[in-house]
Amino acid sequence: MAKIQMKTPLVEMDGDEMTRIIWKMIKDMLLTPYIDLNTEYYDLGLVHRNETDDQVTIDSANAAKKYGVAVKCATITPNAQRMTEYSLKEMWKSPNGTIRAILDGTVFRAPIIVKGIVPLLPSWKKPITIARHAYGDVYKNTEMKVSDGSKAELVVTDKDGNESRELIHTFSGSDGIIQGLHNINESIAGFARSCFNYALDTKQDLWFATKDTISKKYDHTFKDIFAEIYENEYKARFEAAGIEYFYTLIDDAVARVMRSEGGYIWACKNYDGDVMSDMVATAFGSLGMMTSVLVSPDGKYEYEAAHGTVTRHYYKYLNGEETSTNPVATIFAWSGALRKRGELDENAELAAFADKLEKATIDTIEDGIMTGDLYILSKLENKRKVNTTEFITEINNRLEALMK
Repeated sequence: MAKIQMKTPLVEMDGDEMTRIIWKMIKDMLLTPYIDLNTEYYDLGLVHRNETDDQVTIDSANAAKKYGVAVKCATITPNAQRMTEYSLKEMWKSPNGTIRAILDGTVFRAPIIVKGIVPLLPSWKKPITIARHAYGDVYKNTEMKVSDGSKAELVVTDKDGNESRELIHTFSGSDGIIQGLHNINESIAGFARSCFNYALDTKQDLWFATKDTISKKYDHTFKDIFAEIYENEYKARFEAAGIEYFYTLIDDAVARVMRSEGGYIWACKNYDGDVMSDMVATAFGSLGMMTSVLVSPDGKYEYEAAHGTVTRHYYKYLNGEETSTNPVATIFAWSGALRKRGELDENAELAAFADKLEKATIDTIEDGIMTGDLYILSKLENKRKVNTTEFITEINNRLEALMK
């Protein structure tokens, strides 16, 4: 069988620990036998990030801007313990955060639904996609510990040197803490357009939620920018597509989500999206069954798994022990990137392969063959727990049949 050809390179961002091992397995067993894989490779493993002073992360993000589609393995964001373990020069920032800032993207996360894994909320019948703003707020905050007797003020100096001041708090009788958050209108507008475009692409309703009744300037600015862009640029297109945009308070949105059947996009500010995406993933079953794609306002795409590097399994692997690590989210990162590359290059054969790879993966699970995390969750009567290699082999058996 002739291998599928690729016209334009895909940006490939390798990662860390167990997901790095799985990354190679997926390429060797599920991709290169069928595709003449054309990638521009960047090693975002923590060792290489440290060697390059994290320049490799910046280079990979700029390559994603150049070629339009990237696929990323899970990576370590180091803490103090990792500093020692990897002898790091410094505590390097989150690669995801760096890439999101360079692309000014919005993260869309949606569960992979399979027969036998029932959501914790019986009413959830369709995927709920979380759209998370990927700039600012607590992730770019400035914070200080404050001693008793101090006065904290918010001070802004304009371009002409004029100062505006607002009292935050006078600390009397206790030490305390303060935190400064910021965002920029340009990024909020990019977030809005990414959400509106993604809703049109997927033909799903779009919800947006903040707490503008309490945050009357910060959150209200988000609300106003979304409303203005919708009215001026997207309202007619949404009506023509038969989909809806609406705004509500974040607490009302949570109540609505709990009672809904799913099937929409829920747009959230950065921190809200971080929390709610994990809640949605867990309620649907597993972070290992969650897709994640970063979309920039100008249509650049970076696909990744929503979970981490599965450190506990990696140490078992290093000790020669068998692991049953779930590779599904990583497989779907590859399939998502290959499909988008195929769509942009008008390469129908490549896009069709991505569809078949996803079908082979879902069919394997629905046939009762699955990794340990899914085995615990699955309601199927005839199910069998397998290790990672066996699971990918079973997927390949089905993929091979579909390709014929």
